[in-house]
Amino acid sequence: MPSFTGLLIVTAIAFAAPFVLGLLPRVRLPSVVAEIGAGILVGPSVLGWVHVDQTIQVISTLGLAFLLFLAGLEIDFMRLRGRVLKLTAVGYAVSFGVALVVAGGLRLGGLVDAPLLVAITLAATSLGVLIPVLKDAGESGTTLGQLVIAAGSIADFGAIILLSLFFTGKGGVGSTLLLIGSLLALAAVVLVAVRSAERSMRIRADLLRLQDTTAQIRVRGAMVLVIGFAAIAESLGLEAILGAFAAGAILTLLDQDRVMTHPQFRHKLESIGFGLFIPVFFVTTGVRYDLGALFASASTVVMVPVFLAALLVVRGLPAVLYRRLLSTREAAIAGLLQATSLPFIVAATAIGVDLGVIDAATSAALVAAGLLSVVIFPASGLALLRQRSRMAPMVALEAIARGGHGA
Repeated sequence: MPSFTGLLIVTAIAFAAPFVLGLLPRVRLPSVVAEIGAGILVGPSVLGWVHVDQTIQVISTLGLAFLLFLAGLEIDFMRLRGRVLKLTAVGYAVSFGVALVVAGGLRLGGLVDAPLLVAITLAATSLGVLIPVLKDAGESGTTLGQLVIAAGSIADFGAIILLSLFFTGKGGVGSTLLLIGSLLALAAVVLVAVRSAERSMRIRADLLRLQDTTAQIRVRGAMVLVIGFAAIAESLGLEAILGAFAAGAILTLLDQDRVMTHPQFRHKLESIGFGLFIPVFFVTTGVRYDLGALFASASTVVMVPVFLAALLVVRGLPAVLYRRLLSTREAAIAGLLQATSLPFIVAATAIGVDLGVIDAATSAALVAAGLLSVVIFPASGLALLRQRSRMAPMVALEAIARGGHGA
């Protein structure tokens, strides 16, 4: 029978991690790092209090799906146009090209056995971590914020497509590409059908009447969408995370009326995801983490800073292209922020281990590098942002002084 004992410990950690961090304002650590770290502590690698049973597995799987669903929901298609789209798309192409070179070098050095999977993993960005950072810093609406969000959106989408294309299809690349095209075509059909249905005054009135009652009709509809597309992707032989991500993107296109008739809709979805499923996924990631594999050999430990540097090079270097719209300092900040990656690393390495293309040691080193990227890169980017803010008044005064002197 399903047991709730292990889930109790996992959910208690999910509650305690951000709560304790809130009591320590000087410790600027993302809660996801504390959640994974606490999961490692109570898991088989250290204390052995929790093992992943059927109950935890189900909630954790839903957490991963919800994480990708909310990532898809964060895509702002209005921003993915013009110079921003061109720069970030070219930037991702450059990023993946650099990733292939870096992963090839790691393969020649005997550090990895699956360079393509490693390249796809290194070229991803943690949009779910960056959005709160940019919002808290008041940068989400600036040119810098728009570029980082657009770049993260393209990187997330590109990484999921490439992972599905090369590592989760049941057939060859051609058949997998056809399956992905079928899923996207179905998404387009659903988008058109729902938009057509919403033009009906009766349906719109019914949605308005039921959205804030116990029916929570919009939330239920979103659940049908995410679970439905995850199930369809899985039935096609693709990874469920692709379906969940597509569901989020569809809902973004459908939900154009964000504040007029249903201002709490997205907050409700975030409450479901971040209130239970997503933190359980991250704590479970820690429980599953093979600490022994990481410290089994010195070469595996050395791989951690190597992978961390590779993340910075692969995702940070293309930010040089942003100098067409940003200052040099702002481009450096963008590079640091978009080099932050963790959720996709966790998902990709889990798939790689299941397929037998990477071993536990490589997986542990990649996840450890992802953890460090979440701790180091956003904090470094925010530090540069604060320096820019302090310097801005001085630059303005110097400009005024030069203007007065010239007069």
